[in-house]
Amino acid sequence: MPIDSARLEELQIVRKIRETVRRWWGIELSFTDAKGFVLDHGKGIIIPPQNRICTACLGDPEGLRRCNQSIESAVARLNGSGTRLLGPCHMGLEIVGAPIEFGGERQGSLFACGFLVNEKAQAARGPAMFETAELKLPVVEPATAFESIQPIEAREVPRLLDLMDTTVEEIDAWHGAVALREKRIRDLQNELGGRYRFADLIGKSEPMQRLYALLDKLVASDVTVLIHGENGTGKELIARALHFNGARKQKQFVAQNCSALNDHLLESELFGHLKGSFTGATRDKPGLFKVADGGTFFLDEVADLSPAMQVKLLRVLQEGTFVPVGGTRPEKVDVRIIAASNKDLHEAVVRREFREDLFYRLHVVALEVPPLRERLDDLPILVDHFLDAYAHRSGKRRKQLHPELFAGFYDWHWPGNVRELQNEIERLAVLAGDAEVIPPELSAQRAGGRAPGSATQLAALVQRGLGSDLATAVCALEKEIIETGLRETRNNKSRLAERLGVSRTTLIKKIRDYGLSE
Repeated sequence: MPIDSARLEELQIVRKIRETVRRWWGIELSFTDAKGFVLDHGKGIIIPPQNRICTACLGDPEGLRRCNQSIESAVARLNGSGTRLLGPCHMGLEIVGAPIEFGGERQGSLFACGFLVNEKAQAARGPAMFETAELKLPVVEPATAFESIQPIEAREVPRLLDLMDTTVEEIDAWHGAVALREKRIRDLQNELGGRYRFADLIGKSEPMQRLYALLDKLVASDVTVLIHGENGTGKELIARALHFNGARKQKQFVAQNCSALNDHLLESELFGHLKGSFTGATRDKPGLFKVADGGTFFLDEVADLSPAMQVKLLRVLQEGTFVPVGGTRPEKVDVRIIAASNKDLHEAVVRREFREDLFYRLHVVALEVPPLRERLDDLPILVDHFLDAYAHRSGKRRKQLHPELFAGFYDWHWPGNVRELQNEIERLAVLAGDAEVIPPELSAQRAGGRAPGSATQLAALVQRGLGSDLATAVCALEKEIIETGLRETRNNKSRLAERLGVSRTTLIKKIRDYGLSE
């Protein structure tokens, strides 16, 4: 993997040591590729050491060529590890370099040149003067230009070598961290492509693994499926996964919420109607069952069907036929039915609110979708997915959650399940503006993100006898929340007021009322 000098130069250790070397000895640290070519020079960036000879030489085309040639030759002499002096350049000035290796292979080097070791200064004067004259460099007085080179005492050379060694070690550690992160990303992508994903379903928790295993068995069949789960758990996603991974994927997938329409409208929507069958029926209209012929029909919230509509649906399941509104002849369709409900249909049968024969027709195979609070292991992967989706949709840079904000997600009950999590991520991403890391303060509207936990706290306070009635218990809870918040924010009332969703004036008054001023 070739080194990326732009990314390396952003590392704090590289910036700090480069500034130190420049300040102490007036020389520049730079990078080469594996063959010794100076990477900055390839970008048209030339930053000479702080002496007039190197400045003039690098500003001359022939001088720049000879300089690069000297560095390539010097870097070629690097072997093994560690920084060392590599001998003089074409101007007689010193070059020091260190190899940069990833995966056991040379990827480039870190080097500095254009300086003199004090004890060798006189020996270098001749070659420098000769080269300056031969290149006809625009140096008015070569001798004066030579004096502008800041010599390094021999005892300081080990210090320079140590600084460069440290830089290379940090670069190696950084590259190792990047390689590990990229490997984790690849592993995650592989897992998402395998058992962490089924169509648009995402999760790695044990409940999701069991769900995937059952879905694997169902995609190849036409069996009727009943999906039970709370709102926001992804029941329609499961229905779509069964359809688009099965033999009917080339045909229509149709979805209808059975609680969205009254009986008359729903019957017309499901079975269609003939022209003139009722006021406003100005033309024939095919129903959704006809549209879904050969494909899959997803009936959501099927528990809300009226008894009359339950009878009509039972006929489709038993015989594959239906009669449009205003019609007399039955029409036949081949449709796979997938039904869903957030209510317990078995209990509805017991209460005689749902037909038992229809229940068993729908309940051929039952799928239970776990709520998010029972699969918190999936939070990291779901959060990453929704952050990626928002970044892709908005065309903005991908954001990250502050660790404190993300930790609060594990304390939340998630009554709206995955849909609530998706909406929360989008809300946070929008409110964060241009911030790359979404701060924890943006979760303030939840009063700390622990609403269900607050109810538990309230019950605990009442049980502990802190309140003989509800009002007293609420006051005790409010006092405890404010006291805890003052400790967590180190008495920062503005920050705590924002977190609790109240004004600073209101907070200060409550602090005073509860005797928490100290």
